[in-house]
Amino acid sequence: MGRQRKTSGGGRQVAGTEPQGPRGVRSRPDEPSSAGTVRAAGCVLWRRSPGCGRLEVALVHRPRYGDWSLPKGKLKRGEEPLRAAVREVLEETGMGCVPGAPLPTVRYRARGRPKEVAYWAAESEPGGRFLPNREVDRLVWLPPWIARATLSYDHDRPLIDALLTTVRPS
Repeated sequence: MGRQRKTSGGGRQVAGTEPQGPRGVRSRPDEPSSAGTVRAAGCVLWRRSPGCGRLEVALVHRPRYGDWSLPKGKLKRGEEPLRAAVREVLEETGMGCVPGAPLPTVRYRARGRPKEVAYWAAESEPGGRFLPNREVDRLVWLPPWIARATLSYDHDRPLIDALLTTVRPS
């Protein structure tokens, strides 16, 4: 099967919104919303390149899906989205991070269900070490414009643009 560009299926970004349950009641972060929305969180992980100090963005390769993505994952029961985002970065990349500005929330359909992913810009802490595993087998650090082009899903690309509004490229 050849590698194809994946699209968001009409997903859109909406900044700073939380899912609403019946009558405007906020859904619990550990469960799908009343509409069955899967809630997840992640980061656009960045660093200054060791050699020249230019901005680099981390992308992870997920062998199960054959895609390049940003570190993210589902919220655990009772977990706040920001805590989940930091946990997922550590689990998927081996890197600690310092979360910064919130980025747009991304909404799309995954396996026929609505999915909502809250994102933050996050600076990588020094000293982490990536270890390939079943979930993520590769980690790359790329300049933002190359990271944007490498991402497998159209709905992830605007997150690189959003990062560039909060962090200077060089």
